[in-house]
Amino acid sequence: MSLTSTITGNRNVKGSESAPRRERGRNPDGSYQSATSRVLSRVVLIALCLLFLTPLYWMVVSALKSDVELAQFPPTFWPSELRWSNVVDAVTAMPFLTFFRNTAAITVSSVALAVLSNFIVAYGFSCIQWRGRDKLFYVVIATLFLPFPVTLIPMFDMWAKLGLVNTWAPLILPNMFAAAFFTFLLRQFLMQVPQDMLNAARVDGASEWRIAWTVVFPQARPALAAVAIFAGVGAWNDFMGPLIYLQDVDRQTLSIGLQVFRQVHAQDIQFNLLMAASFLVLLPLLVLFFVFQRYFIRGITIGGFK
Repeated sequence: MSLTSTITGNRNVKGSESAPRRERGRNPDGSYQSATSRVLSRVVLIALCLLFLTPLYWMVVSALKSDVELAQFPPTFWPSELRWSNVVDAVTAMPFLTFFRNTAAITVSSVALAVLSNFIVAYGFSCIQWRGRDKLFYVVIATLFLPFPVTLIPMFDMWAKLGLVNTWAPLILPNMFAAAFFTFLLRQFLMQVPQDMLNAARVDGASEWRIAWTVVFPQARPALAAVAIFAGVGAWNDFMGPLIYLQDVDRQTLSIGLQVFRQVHAQDIQFNLLMAASFLVLLPLLVLFFVFQRYFIRGITIGGFK
């Protein structure tokens, strides 16, 4: 049996062995769910959804108000006049496009390195049998208990001796080394890979590198999407890293730019412009989540391979 047939056969299992759909109103254990329970659960979910959307709604509403209406008490829940010019003023009040370009470059590079490095390490901890594998994995997980301030000074001293302070290197290059949480997430997902399929590929003469990238990698897309979203959100919202390592304004990120905007207008903070800038910073993350929402949920729930 060839490697191609192994991959093709694995993909066709989903269509040939699809489980019957769960009947509407029936719980996973086979019991029926009452109509009152279904309605109550939906009401609770809608109420919680509205609760979590309230800060986002208030941010957008405040960004579109005028200075006079923003100072009114009691506050209005919808602007009497939508001031779309606040968005333009927020962009021009600081070098927003420069900060956006820097943040996007750092985020894309960090996500690419995080996905590749963590996948390679997780593959070694899940799909290859070697002596001491599980014990070493416990050591990797133990690094989660190291607080950030403990490694802050040694890391800064290392980058300073390498002459890379005031560059993007300290923000991007650490993603070349797998993170414990991402490795754990991917390992739990890759543990669902059937060992018979991997062994069949090895018998056909495929190398571990080929098996990893042609057999396992395409099937691990849900978990990889979850890792990409986590890494992207972390890099996009990172404040301490740029604050410590970046000094020139033309290399700063959006998180630092918002703080600079507040400091420049410390005597008279225009909260409508600040809210408009904050929403523009948040908007790419919202788009990213909704585009990859399906893969993100599958990766978090650690779905099995079909």
